[in-house]
Amino acid sequence: MTGAAPAAGPLLLGVRHHGPGSARAVRAALEAALPKAVLIEGPPEGDALLPLAADERMRPPVALLAHAVDDPGRAAFWPLAEFSPEWVAIRWALGHDVPVRFIDLPAAHSLAMTDSPDGSEDKERGAEEAAPADAVAAPLADPIGALAEAAGYDDPERWWEDVVEHRAPNGELADPRAPFAALGEAMTALREVYGDGGHPRDAVREAYMRIQLRAARKEFGDDIAVVCGAWHVPALGARTTVTADRALVRGLPKVKAELTWVPWTHRRLARHSGYGAGIDSPGWYGHLFAAPDRPVERWMTKVAGLLRDEDRFVSSAHVIEAVRLAGTLAAMRGRPLAGLDETTDAIRAVMCEGSDVPLALVRDRLIVGETLGEVPDTAPAVPLQRDLTRLQRTLRLKPEAQERELELDLRKDTDASRSRLLHRLRLLAVGWGEPATGRGSTGTFRETWRLHWEPELHVRVAEAGVWGTTVLSAATAKAESEAVSATALAEVTALAERCLLAELPEALPVVMRALADRAALDADVGHLADALPALARTLRYGDVRSTDTAALGEVAAGLAERICVGLPPACTGLDADGAAELRRKVDGVHTAIGLLAGTVSAVGLRERWAAVLHKLAARDTVAGVIRGRSTRLLLDDGRLEEDDAARLMGLALSPGTPPADAAAWIEGFVGGADGGGMLLVHDERLLGLVDAWLAGVPADTFTDVLPLLRRTFSAYEAGVRRTLGELVRRGPAAGAPAATAAGTAAPGFGPGLDEARADAVVPVLRLLLGLNTERTEGAEGADNAMEPLGATG
Repeated sequence: MTGAAPAAGPLLLGVRHHGPGSARAVRAALEAALPKAVLIEGPPEGDALLPLAADERMRPPVALLAHAVDDPGRAAFWPLAEFSPEWVAIRWALGHDVPVRFIDLPAAHSLAMTDSPDGSEDKERGAEEAAPADAVAAPLADPIGALAEAAGYDDPERWWEDVVEHRAPNGELADPRAPFAALGEAMTALREVYGDGGHPRDAVREAYMRIQLRAARKEFGDDIAVVCGAWHVPALGARTTVTADRALVRGLPKVKAELTWVPWTHRRLARHSGYGAGIDSPGWYGHLFAAPDRPVERWMTKVAGLLRDEDRFVSSAHVIEAVRLAGTLAAMRGRPLAGLDETTDAIRAVMCEGSDVPLALVRDRLIVGETLGEVPDTAPAVPLQRDLTRLQRTLRLKPEAQERELELDLRKDTDASRSRLLHRLRLLAVGWGEPATGRGSTGTFRETWRLHWEPELHVRVAEAGVWGTTVLSAATAKAESEAVSATALAEVTALAERCLLAELPEALPVVMRALADRAALDADVGHLADALPALARTLRYGDVRSTDTAALGEVAAGLAERICVGLPPACTGLDADGAAELRRKVDGVHTAIGLLAGTVSAVGLRERWAAVLHKLAARDTVAGVIRGRSTRLLLDDGRLEEDDAARLMGLALSPGTPPADAAAWIEGFVGGADGGGMLLVHDERLLGLVDAWLAGVPADTFTDVLPLLRRTFSAYEAGVRRTLGELVRRGPAAGAPAATAAGTAAPGFGPGLDEARADAVVPVLRLLLGLNTERTEGAEGADNAMEPLGATG
């Protein structure tokens, strides 16, 4: 693109947002023109924030965040990367003491005109270059695509890269402003055909920008540079009247808006993340902008380093061959320089051995990237954000774009404080961290969190600012409000648990009053059963955090007593879905009562619950899945003898029981992943009963019970299923399961203990445990065999 000489008047630099070639061209044009002022597409309320761009602590990617004061969820972002032309122009102006201003429609208007508070303004900036090709609702979905098609390209991205992004940093053009004049002519031709391209709101924005441009020309003359999206260049150069432009912007809706700088990420710049003015490969573009020379060679070296860190063998020879292949592909495809497509194809073929699995890592870590920007403390922020930033530094919890796991030991003061902060933020709907299952996370004193900071969380913090100026006060106020407005008992019990986890002592009295009121009025056993587990967990957390939970324990014990009274009648007359749901609630209540049993207010509760389970297990009117589950819980707790469990199973699987009911009993007794399979492996009577019943199911009803049985046994681990199959295949003669009397051998085992064989392993065990290998009776041979080792314990 050679272009004509630039016309007289303001220098209109039409760019592609987040384009390294555009950024380099803007810098070269500014150095050549040395304008007296620089005007940039962006909200004018951000003018006061522009000097912060010169702060050495400001590290892109960053974004201007605007939000409505009365509705913080109504927000918009204007992201800027190091390779964004706007950012380069801002830095150039600040470095040369040249006035720099934003001239786009104010955020006060754009926020008021936004239909949904999801930051849609950040999507508008990309309307001129990156709309999907299939967006046929507009007369022109993609102006860059139209230019690419005219140039004989089927890929707009490839055309833009060849013409703009891959131009050498020091081009051969005598006037670096010439490409912008040529691009402006091309856009003028497009707009003559397509008008506003299906974006009527652009007319309002462009009218406002023309008004600002006129004001700047009165102040500085024509020696002005304007950096804006290429699509807007013809409109800014058009001859219109002041009256007409003012008529377009008169009477626009308006809200009170506040702006600040916030960190942004390369991932959020990527188009697939939902940012309409984004790019597919911010990491690649950042590399093109920063590389002083030989960008392909440097890129291949980065990729090799990443793959080596992942323990893949990549040598210097791989790098050399990949560079050669990328260059060859570029030449074959008629491109001036190997682009992302060529380098990616070369990496796949040479370094990844044709596999897309390691290539996905390259895409994620390098082509897109995990870079998170930084903003100085002097940037404006809502009080809640400042308190959160202070806590993050005090607790050494740095926000990171890359997801990571955090293990916390609540016995340590710092970890306990981190836990409180993360729980308070969750209560405020600031989802920085989510609880996860990790090493030891099931213990009382350990927590595992999965942390991932997204730029949108700044909006969530601004929204939460209505509750208070600190994380503690805001979480307390929101908890109190939710307690008063909650309508379901389970909501209040869950809130009580969250309050204890977040350590909100001032909110607990309000929550407890709401809990007592809801518990007194709610007579539904299902609701009570839903509420009890959270209360039991809350009491456990209270013990860990040294919180007084006596009142909470009394409420929990009262709920448990009411459940014991009301549960048996509630378990009759249920359909299959209702029985399965109540079975899950029985499991939750059983676990909760186990936690409550040690409290002062729950004396004798475990015994009363065991009596309830005995009733459920013995009543024919109770759904089979609940009877089977009750039997299993009693057996696991040692409150039911194995003979009694076998008798109940025999009754449930008797010929008079409908096959569907019997299958439901089996599901309740041995279903799930809590050891039911191993119970059958080690108890031949139970397995024999199941096997005998299954073999006797009539053919015409077998298909009816098959899905239920498949669901039951598919939850077992593969090894357990294989062992059960082998035991059944061997048959009773080989010790396989059969419905025999007590005292016979367990399936797969001999008729008794072989003491000589058992004693033979004792010396080895003593050696492993570091004990003295004294001879034991019946193990002399094994001891003698160990003597040459010289082990003495």
